[in-house]
This record gives sequence, structure tokens and C-alpha cells, in this order.
Amino acid sequence: MNCFQAAESQLHQTILLPGKPAGPSLSLIRMEASCLELALEGERLCKAGDFKGGTAFFEAAVQVGTEDLKTLSAIYSQLGNAYFYLKEYGKALEYHRHDLTLARTIGDRIGEGKASGNLGNTLKVLGRYDEAAVCCQRHLDISQEQGDKVGEARALYNIGNVFHAKGKQQLWGCSQEPGDLPSDVRDTLQRATAFYEMNLSLVKELGDRAAQGRAFGNLGNTHYLLGNFVEAIKFHRERLSIAKEFGDKAAERRAYSNLGNALIFLGQFTSATEYYRKTLQLSRQLKDQVMEAQACYSLGNTYTLLQQYDRAIDYHLKHLLIAQELNDRVGEGRACWSLGNAYVSLGNHRQALHYARKHLDISREIGDRNGELTARMNVEQLMEALGVKEGDLSPCGSEFEMQGKCYHSFCYSNDSFAEHEPLDNQRAAPDESPSWLQPLIPFFLSLLCSVQKLGRDPSDEDCFFDLLSKFQSSRMDDQRCHLDEGANGQDAGGSSRDSTLNDMLASLLTSPQTEELFDLIASSQSRRLDDQRVSVGNLPGLRITHNNLGHLCADPDPQEPSDDFFNMLIKCQSSRIDDQRCSPPEGGPRAPTVPDEDFFSLIQRVQAKRMDEQRVQLPSDNQGESDQQDNDESAVGDSS
Repeated sequence: MNCFQAAESQLHQTILLPGKPAGPSLSLIRMEASCLELALEGERLCKAGDFKGGTAFFEAAVQVGTEDLKTLSAIYSQLGNAYFYLKEYGKALEYHRHDLTLARTIGDRIGEGKASGNLGNTLKVLGRYDEAAVCCQRHLDISQEQGDKVGEARALYNIGNVFHAKGKQQLWGCSQEPGDLPSDVRDTLQRATAFYEMNLSLVKELGDRAAQGRAFGNLGNTHYLLGNFVEAIKFHRERLSIAKEFGDKAAERRAYSNLGNALIFLGQFTSATEYYRKTLQLSRQLKDQVMEAQACYSLGNTYTLLQQYDRAIDYHLKHLLIAQELNDRVGEGRACWSLGNAYVSLGNHRQALHYARKHLDISREIGDRNGELTARMNVEQLMEALGVKEGDLSPCGSEFEMQGKCYHSFCYSNDSFAEHEPLDNQRAAPDESPSWLQPLIPFFLSLLCSVQKLGRDPSDEDCFFDLLSKFQSSRMDDQRCHLDEGANGQDAGGSSRDSTLNDMLASLLTSPQTEELFDLIASSQSRRLDDQRVSVGNLPGLRITHNNLGHLCADPDPQEPSDDFFNMLIKCQSSRIDDQRCSPPEGGPRAPTVPDEDFFSLIQRVQAKRMDEQRVQLPSDNQGESDQQDNDESAVGDSS
């Protein structure tokens, strides 16, 4: 029985039990019933997946209000989670912060831990990883203190998620080969792996098979990023086994895709295609068109590595069609670029020119400078090889549209899809991995973190009077009397000067101006302290009555959080600081039909020598092409 149901049962007993003394007024009972009914309906809608409708009912429950602190805390938590799923992270942060404040006020340690964990998850999605780690660590500390093994396991998983996401962000823009990582990135990912391993050990102890599956999946992903591909495959196979055990088709699809990705880096291309084809079939069963396109993209590139260019073209055309249907211009550009390369490899330069021109048009449209330069170079080389000029070419749009329609029926007659999902998350909605088109965001986030670290030293709080004296020094100097000095530079008055100073100090301390000064200081200090306090009266939906006043006024648990935790809360609650921050610039256009972590760009660097060997020279030379093919055949094959 959850908090809402327990409160509802108690309320019905209050209304229906015979002989029970009259308690709250009838109007209050109606308000309580209305708040509970609204909250229960919101919870039902959220469980059914209608988070927008659920938030509407929860917000209505807050508007009605309640004096039951446990019920209000549950509403805050549910609202925060609902807004999280709706990706309204600002509101999610607000309600989880309210939940944390209320839990601490009433001394609910378990509730405080859960609210801290929810705050950590939300801050992680916002890219505020250091603050998120503090919150999740707080959840872990409280769970261990309370002997809550389930909460401890969840906290370990969440901390692993935070370091996992941070490591991925640090990887943006890195040109290192897989496994050849900067020391800070490797350290972050190894910390994520360590927390996942602790989580796995604990959920095995608890016998939670579903949680074991999530841990196996994420361990596979971190080892993949670390370049430990054999280890990654081992964990993803465990993940696949548990997904089949539970009939979790989405998790099964992710496992197949991740297995294919790891096998690609081991050079086992044929085995990779088998996993990608299974991913494709599951994506069709799940009716996930975006994942279908990503699978086609992966299969097209893998068959290119296998030099099976006709099959590669089939899958790239499927990807192209879905990208057109989803209006994914970036994905269209990538498909056209891949098709151009495949046709060049087949020696069909005219068709390659067609797609190179289309790639050029799309790159200009979306402002992809690098893509535009590459496409222009390809167009010029192909036109030179064909001996044609710009004026000899007809517009490619109509031909392009016609070919897309011709392949429509073919696209849905074969296997489909693959996806690279680096995180296998605890939540129902998978954690979206950052787009590879956003290389500038890490710089701005690191800049913001640097700004946040420029806080005052705690000792500065004790130096307020020194600061005030500096500002008032000129006025005080004007009011001082200069005593005569002797010829030797010493005071002429001796003891008379001491007497004069004592009289001045006595006069200063008893003057009305001094009293006003200290009153001003006390007023300023009190305002500064009040600004840092969270008023329980400001919690939305809270009706303070004599029944809950004692709980609200009681001292919280004597075990206080660490200073780091309070610093984190100040950052979360400081609207003044947030108002002065600059938001990072929007990233470039996202390509939903292309995997976020386009690992084939890494493969192209790893396989650069082999790719060069597979290219066909534009000036056709039969002898040269024959030699090239011989070299390719010796280079292709599954290696272990």
C-alpha cells in the first residue's frame, strides 16, 4: 500500500466508522478527499504512461492542498518524476527540491534519501554531474545508515550512471582511438565501472534479476567505451540472456545492437551483421522507425567494410527513405554520402555524382561546413572523372525523389534495424546519449563548473565586520582627532593621550549613532541568513494546522549532512546565481536516424588503411583495379 492509499484508507475510516468522535470539519474532510482523489488519479495516469495527464491531476491536488505531510511529500515526488519523463527538468528539479525540504523538516530519513537520489538523476540529465554525484552519494549514505539494501543498490546504480554520463561527455571532441583515452576520461569511466560492479554484487545478493540485467548492460557499455571489447561482449551476452528471460524485447534489441558494435571493433564484421539483423527484426516488431533507420545505417556500413557494396546500397537506401519520412535532413545527408562512396566502389561514377550533389545541397541547407567541403570535393572529382561540366547536369531533385519511391516496397520486405544505445537505464525511458554534433557544450559546462567553484572561503563569513570597517573607514577617519607628536616622532601627550582615547571610545560606544550602526549590522545579517533559509511556509499545497505544526517546528535529525551537500543545495536553490548564468549554445541539428555516438566514424579512423585499400581510383585502370581487389580479399574476414 502506497502513501496515497494509506492516507485514503485512514480518511475513509474517519468518515465512515460509527461512533467515532467528530474530528475535522466537513469542509476540511471534503478538501482532503478531493486532494487524495486527485493525487490517486494522477498516479494512475502516470502508471498508464500518460504523464501529461498525471501532472495535471497532481498540480490540481497541490492547488487544493493538504495538511498530511506524508501525502504532500508523495505528491512532490510523483510530480518531480512525471516532469522528468516529460523532459521538463526545471520543474522536476523544483518538486524534488520541495520533497527534500519537506522530508528533512519532518525528519523522514528514507524520504530524504529518495529525494536526494531523484535530485541527482535530474541534475545528471542537466549535465551538472558534480552536484548530481553529491546528491546520489547522499542517497547512498542514508540508505546504508538505515540498512535499506534496495535503496543502497539503487544509489550505487545512480552514481555509476552519473560517472558514466560524465565520461561520455568528456569524450566529445576527443580524437583518440577506442581505448586510447585521456587519463581523466579513463578515471571517470573506471569509477562508473566500479559502482556498477558494487551494484551488481548487491542485486545478486538481493536476487533481483531485472536489476542484474541493467547492471550487466551498463558494465558492457563502460567496458566498450574503455576499449575492453572482449569484456563488453561478455557482459552484453549476460544482458541478452536476462532480457530473453523477462521477454523484454527493447532490452533484447539493445543487447543485440551493443554486441554488434563491440564485434565491429574486433574486426568480426560477419558476426556483427548477424546481430544487427536480429536488431532489425526486433525493431520492426516494436514498430520503432527511428531504430529501424539506425539499424539500416549500421548494416550498410558493415557491408561496406565487407566489400558487399550492393547489399550496403540496399540498406543505405532504406535508411534514406526513413530519414526522408522523418524529415531528418542530417540523416539524409549521411545516407547520400554513404551511397556516393558505395557507388564509387562499384565504379558507377554517374550514380555516385548524383548522391554527392544531393549531399552537397543538404550540407548547404543545414549549415554543415565540413560536410559541404567534403561534398564539393567529391563532386569536383567525380565530374572530372566523367568529363562533364555543371551545365551538362540536370537537377537531381526529381530523380532523387523517384528513386526513393521505387525503393519503398523493397525497404519493408527485408530485415531492418540497429541501434547503439550506450546506456541501459534503470528508468522506463532510456537515457538519451548526448549528440555527437555538440562539441562545444563540454567547454561551456566546464566553464560553468569553474565559475561555481569560485565561492567564498567559509572564513569570510566571520570577516563581515572587517569588510564593514573598510567601507566605513573614510568616514571614521574624518571624525578622528590628530594628536600632536613630539620632535622625536613620539606622542607628546603620553598618558594624557591615553585618557583622551578612552574618553573617545566611551563616548562612541554610548552614542545613539553607534546603536543605529549595530542595529543596521544585525538587520543586514538577519536578511542574509533568511535568504539562505528554506521556508516551510513556501511549500506549495501545504496547509499548516495545529495537527502538523509540531512536526514542522521540530528539530530535524541531529545527524546533519556534509558541507558539500549544503553547498549543492545552495547551488540548486540560488535563483540569483542562475539568473546571471549564460545558457550553453544550442547544439547543431540532431540526426535521429543516425546513432548518437556514430561509432562508424571511429571505425573509419581505425580501418583507415583498409578503407584506402578498398577505394577504386577514379581514372579507370583495369590492371590497377585488379591488384586492388586482390589486396582487399586478403584483408577481409572475421578475426578474433
